[in-house]
Amino acid sequence: MCGITGWVSFDRDISQYKNELEAMTETQTYRGPDAGGIWIDRHVGLGHRRLSIIDLEGGIQPMSVPTPDGVVTIIYSGEVYNFVELRNELVQRGHQFRTRSDTEVVLYGYIEWGERVSERLNGMFAFALWDGRIDKLIMVRDRMGIKPLYYFPTTDGVLFGSEPKAILANSLADCAIDLDGLRGLLSFTHKPGSSVWCGMHEVVPGSVITVDCNGLREYPYWTLKYLPHTDDQQTTVEYVRYLLEDIVHRQLVADVPCCSLLSGGLDSSVITALCSAQLSKKGEQVRSFSVDYVGQTANFVADEIQGTPDAPYAREVAEYLNSLHNEVLLNHAAMADPEVRRKVIIARDSPLSLGDKDMSLYLLCQAIREHSTVALSGESADELFGGYSWMHQPEVQAANTFPWMAVFLTGAKAQVSDRLNPELTSALDLHNYVNSEYASATAEVEKIKGEGEHERRMRVISYLHLTRFVKMLLERKDRLSMAVGLEVRVPFCDHRLVEYVYNVPWSLKTLGNEPKGLLRAVAEDLLPNNVLHRVKSPYPSTQSPEYAQALINQARDLVSSNNEVLDLVDRSWLTNVVKKDWQTIDLATRNGIERALDLSIWLDLYRPQLRLS
Repeated sequence: MCGITGWVSFDRDISQYKNELEAMTETQTYRGPDAGGIWIDRHVGLGHRRLSIIDLEGGIQPMSVPTPDGVVTIIYSGEVYNFVELRNELVQRGHQFRTRSDTEVVLYGYIEWGERVSERLNGMFAFALWDGRIDKLIMVRDRMGIKPLYYFPTTDGVLFGSEPKAILANSLADCAIDLDGLRGLLSFTHKPGSSVWCGMHEVVPGSVITVDCNGLREYPYWTLKYLPHTDDQQTTVEYVRYLLEDIVHRQLVADVPCCSLLSGGLDSSVITALCSAQLSKKGEQVRSFSVDYVGQTANFVADEIQGTPDAPYAREVAEYLNSLHNEVLLNHAAMADPEVRRKVIIARDSPLSLGDKDMSLYLLCQAIREHSTVALSGESADELFGGYSWMHQPEVQAANTFPWMAVFLTGAKAQVSDRLNPELTSALDLHNYVNSEYASATAEVEKIKGEGEHERRMRVISYLHLTRFVKMLLERKDRLSMAVGLEVRVPFCDHRLVEYVYNVPWSLKTLGNEPKGLLRAVAEDLLPNNVLHRVKSPYPSTQSPEYAQALINQARDLVSSNNEVLDLVDRSWLTNVVKKDWQTIDLATRNGIERALDLSIWLDLYRPQLRLS
């Protein structure tokens, strides 16, 4: 796991701009705290920061291979889980390896198969290759978009990096944000290829981008497609179990300590149980981590979002599996620390976070990093197996919008209206933006002859979650974990599993008329019954009244200092809010305060041009 960046310019000698390339690379240090390096040829500069996971001594980058026609060089972030099989095949084809790293396998794979090497890779990855034989840059991103990769076209080439901050460190980049950038953030709809920053794009998941003297070209090597599902119930359950066992086995390969993230929900518990089964074969115990807030479990109050506290379930799973369990307990002072919020905004390169949930995740990852370098997580199971409660609500199934928006649209619109000034809210016109993006997204779903209306609707809903919703969660998890040098792997995002389960009929996904009924059947012998049938509970938000009080105090300072953020938010709303008794602040109001705090820190850090008219 690493951070990569680079600069291609066909009209200049990059060796004269070494300082700028070093500055771009330096921004990625926390993604790769173990080592770093740059490589420069006439028209290209590549920078790399390394978090050592496999072949700690041999996997140094940038990595080059000389050929009779020129040098091929790679910078690579992520993990390829089938690198052993690919390496064996390449050895049989005559290639000789100097290291045990998966990076070298990808490099020789490109030399052997060209750009189609992407189709052979199983993993999470983002990499760039400079082919000196033909003066061409090739950028590739994994199928689900687990690892980030952004680019900024220039008049004579391109800038690129794992995160926008690497690109923004170059003087050619435009540090500006416009209405479209804000729309993507505020609407909870992720348009593939978009970025909050003007002129900047992300490499679309499952895509290849090439850049040469003739310009930039992008094409997909993978898309989520319909395939007839012919397996019966028993075969389906057995095959999903086989895939999950194989995936976890592959993703536990590392030369550094591994662990699991354990919330006590079905998804993370399944992954922890499979890790435990794999490690027990070697006489080892799985190490697990969960998060809780001081006083939360004892004073928990159920609401419509979270019906039960996580901690008791996480402890039950840990005891059942005999894991080496670590409960990270966070207090309100750490959560509300402005310096922690600052680090979160830096990590995300975004003016908006998920508030206390992002502060919590950052602090959790920081605590985990003291013990482990790799963690396995349960992300994407809800999107894949149909775990969200809204997926099962008839009114949501019938809604002509994104399913998660059908649930939250009214609240989200009210929050946006409260957070931002009326002129900006009007200019954003989020309603029409969401409608346009929804029409574009649903048009991507194939129409299958003879498919029933309900089955098609549920396939559309699955597609939207797997191509739009999960991307936002994966980006959050990557940014906040890599901000402290922790690699998080996501077994449920293995493309073999995604392809197979996406095409399983809805009636099979909901065996026993339960959300994620298929996954529950797969895990029937892995977990205690209490956890196996637990109702979905999201990542926990703190219920601490002291946290709300701290936010009010910080917002009061914003108002009294006449901070420039007051030109963006609804000044009168925020002024009235800070006069309220903090004990009466509801969650929606708290979220609005957090957005104002986020924006103020982001404006201070990035000093962007605001093109909001």
